[in-house]
Amino acid sequence: MFKIGDKIVYPMHGAGIITEVQNKEVLGVKKDYFILKMPMGEMKISIPVDKINDMGIRFVAEEEIIHSLRDILKNQEVDFPSNWNQRYKENLEKLRIGDIKETAIVYKGLYELDSSKGLSMIEKKVLNTSRKMLISEIASGLNLKPSEAESMVNDLIDLD
Repeated sequence: MFKIGDKIVYPMHGAGIITEVQNKEVLGVKKDYFILKMPMGEMKISIPVDKINDMGIRFVAEEEIIHSLRDILKNQEVDFPSNWNQRYKENLEKLRIGDIKETAIVYKGLYELDSSKGLSMIEKKVLNTSRKMLISEIASGLNLKPSEAESMVNDLIDLD
């Protein structure tokens, strides 16, 4: 399904490019691994080829979908549960699924909550994770530098 050069999203980590396939021995078992280069943080991740379909990994969203995020970040009202524990669980599950629109909703809602009344440390971590995931996929999908995608997100989320 995936091959070298594909831009993919690894839920909870963000978007990257498959740069190579390596055969590695781990605990005495040889397997092929996709090497995923993550533009944010210049990190490389090894993903077992035989497990990739079980991990929620998908192709980076198309430009049309990425451009639809403008409306979510700029205009959509986000209604989260008032109970922080319930909200945390729901948001974490949305990020684990890895859908870019859901990631944008999580980011927008938590950003608004943080701006209005603040977030706990654990929810701030979810806010930062959703932000990184969003920026990495926008950068990858639109062929931008991460800093350019970050500026785009900052401009859209500015709530004035």
